[in-house]
Amino acid sequence: MTNEHQSAVLAFPPAKPATMAAAMYDKLCYHTDAWDVAQDLANGIAGIVVIDTRSFEHYCAGHIPGAISLPHKEMTPERLAGLDNTLVYITYCDGIGCNGSTKGAWKLASAGLQVKELLGGLDFWRRDQHLIETGDQQGSLINAEPVACGC
Repeated sequence: MTNEHQSAVLAFPPAKPATMAAAMYDKLCYHTDAWDVAQDLANGIAGIVVIDTRSFEHYCAGHIPGAISLPHKEMTPERLAGLDNTLVYITYCDGIGCNGSTKGAWKLASAGLQVKELLGGLDFWRRDQHLIETGDQQGSLINAEPVACGC
């Protein structure tokens, strides 16, 4: 008896292991996730700066503790020239339905800065049940109780 159905998954063969490893490495160089960012913020890692690329009003309504407000629409060459090029900037916006973090990451990278984009933005941050800061203060996650990661 033969299987009459063709595999949708196997219609295109998987990449060779080395090619796949290189592609996944590249993906990790471009993006980070909420848990990794939360861990670094809780541990006081000095090499990253989290940037909320939404409007200041949205930032005040709720943002990642420790994040700075730098709306992508305000990322002028003059403003970006004052940023430290030895740091890695993590951009985020509302979530997968918003490309503000992508626009911000593009502007930062175009200015010669190192950038990663937060997968899922504030939506995934909230889904993972990480703390949210409101108001115009940055806040902090240093020494915050970590949220368990399911992976």
